Amino acid sequence: MEEPAEERSVVGRLIDTAIVPFHAAISKPAQKAYVGTFLVAAISVTLLCVSTLAYSLFYYNYVPHIGVERTVNLQFGDGHPYGTAFLSSALTSLQSYDVSIILHLPRTPANLAAGNFMLDLSFLSPSAASSSPADLMPSPFTNSNNSASILTSSRRPAILTYTSTIVDTASTLSGLPWYIMGWRKESEVLEVGMFEGVEFAKGWRNVPDRVIVVVEAEEKMQFYGLMVKITARFSGLRYILYNYRIFSYLFFTTTFFSVSISTTFLAYFVLSSYISKSSDSSTKTATTIIKTEPSASENEPYNPLSTSDLSDTSRTFPTIGRQMPLHFSRTEENNRTRIKEEEIESTTGIQPLVIEADDEEEEEDEDRDVASWRDSGIGTSLDEGDRDRRGVQRRRALFSGGNDRGPAL
Repeated sequence: MEEPAEERSVVGRLIDTAIVPFHAAISKPAQKAYVGTFLVAAISVTLLCVSTLAYSLFYYNYVPHIGVERTVNLQFGDGHPYGTAFLSSALTSLQSYDVSIILHLPRTPANLAAGNFMLDLSFLSPSAASSSPADLMPSPFTNSNNSASILTSSRRPAILTYTSTIVDTASTLSGLPWYIMGWRKESEVLEVGMFEGVEFAKGWRNVPDRVIVVVEAEEKMQFYGLMVKITARFSGLRYILYNYRIFSYLFFTTTFFSVSISTTFLAYFVLSSYISKSSDSSTKTATTIIKTEPSASENEPYNPLSTSDLSDTSRTFPTIGRQMPLHFSRTEENNRTRIKEEEIESTTGIQPLVIEADDEEEEEDEDRDVASWRDSGIGTSLDEGDRDRRGVQRRRALFSGGNDRGPAL
């Protein structure tokens, strides 16, 4: 019968040992640790997302487009071909740009006969939006009031590549299959640089929102297409942000995350300390202050020779000279009084009666409570002293009552 009990005890100990980690894992300190860890992780992830979003917005607003290309649709009429293109908000102030024009021209006899021709490019301010392109076309032969709407302009020459007749014929014959299959065309692409490092002043009025291109040639030329290409020339911080994107992302995101999480924890500690101080102050104000009313004995003048507030502890007082020391013992005095009262009770045979003892007891209890600061009663029993006093008071009341009733008996 003992073996099953021992086996159960061993199994119980094994089970208790096995579930100890589970008790520790679900204890209140562990739960507090879980909640704190979850809050810290959630705040960290949130701040990391905010830091990434902040860096993305900063990069988008601070670093302009590296390259802007706009197709210009040329307009043909009585004058030179011209065309405009809208830039919207592609450009920014205080940033250097390289501007070029890309021409796609067929190698027709008219284009070859045109020889050199001029390209005129002008950037227009936002205030020129209400003007027509024909009124804004720059002219080197007239001084018009269009300069108020033109921020900057440039004129550059261009020409198709020259090839002799023999070379041109040989090139055409060698590439004849490619021409037949449509993989090659008798055309040429020219890229003419118009600006190098142009920069616009600060302010929205100084940043162009449109560009106008004019082709000036003595012969009527044919075009496949015309495009304006604007390339930003980065320097300083913009150069680092654009060319070292991963490093810039890690550095600025980490910096922003560190500042934000430090600020968050600092604000948490400040708020927690403020809340704790406010709660402590409210607790102190809510605490009731007990006011003690002065008793009748406190209003009476202090008598150093009074023995009413002394306990039953025996005392010995020194005297002057060679006199015997004074000895005081309330217990002895009470014993002598008790013996006398017992003798009177035995002779008269009257049972003790309580007449005014209760009122006297209440008064003496109040006096004893008020005067307790003068004598602690060390070494005596308060219960015994109260019992002796009550017996004495009853006997006094009995004695006074027996004397009154004696003649009646």
